[in-house]
Amino acid sequence: MRSEEEVLKQILEFASNEEKVRAVILNGSRLNINVPKDIMQDYDVVFFIKGTEDISYKTNQSWIKQFGNLVILQQNNFDDGSYIFLMQFKDGLRIDLCFKAIEKIRVVVGEDSLSKILLDKDNLTDKIPEPNDSRYFVRKPTEKEWDSLINNLWWIQTYVAKGIWRDELPYVKYMYDVIFMDGIRKLLSWHIGSQYDWQVNVGKCGKWFNRFMKKDLYDEFISIYSGIDYYDIWIKLFKAEELIRTIGMELSNMLGYKYPMEYDINVSEFIRKIKALQNEAQSFDD
Repeated sequence: MRSEEEVLKQILEFASNEEKVRAVILNGSRLNINVPKDIMQDYDVVFFIKGTEDISYKTNQSWIKQFGNLVILQQNNFDDGSYIFLMQFKDGLRIDLCFKAIEKIRVVVGEDSLSKILLDKDNLTDKIPEPNDSRYFVRKPTEKEWDSLINNLWWIQTYVAKGIWRDELPYVKYMYDVIFMDGIRKLLSWHIGSQYDWQVNVGKCGKWFNRFMKKDLYDEFISIYSGIDYYDIWIKLFKAEELIRTIGMELSNMLGYKYPMEYDINVSEFIRKIKALQNEAQSFDD
């Protein structure tokens, strides 16, 4: 597998020989000193070119061969005219190469604190701070954001319960695994953020939770991921309720926001009533 030095040399040699490419920026996890390097890390690179209306890099993709033999390629376009090539090569190298208009360079540098200028042919950029992950720190929620999340964490449980009763497993799994668990990850991100004075990056989808959470809490969190058995989903849902209640009440005190105990009590009772319903029930009294 190619070394970082070799890969960056390839990228810069290509950019230097392309008249249209005026600047190159590296961003992403490779610049984050808090992220251990491993063979799976990709290269997030931005080429700034003279006008993204020139789509020659998209229409003639033979230039990609200079970087190696592909496993698979994905090319996506953005509303502002920029576009990106997601390239997985056979030797394990992954490069996400984005093409943006040169006029966007200061905006990109300003928006992403994990940025490093590799090439600037026209000296368009001023000296920028050393790369850091402050842009990705967990942000303290507003009271409105807090209320919305806690409300939704209890609301979604009714969808899960009804889906189980109706035997709608794909729907249940989507509501639980995607919507519900995403909300719990957000809640736990806030909990971690509050303990680190909002100066912490927990990674995409909470992938670094185990670095910042006590082991018993982390174990409790991962234990609520469910399988496909309805009995298991019910058990995990009830465990998730306890986690939401514990973390929610603790965090509400730290933030100075209200924890909606009425939702907690009412939804807990309501979904247990659904669990007890016979499949052929015609009313909640059956």
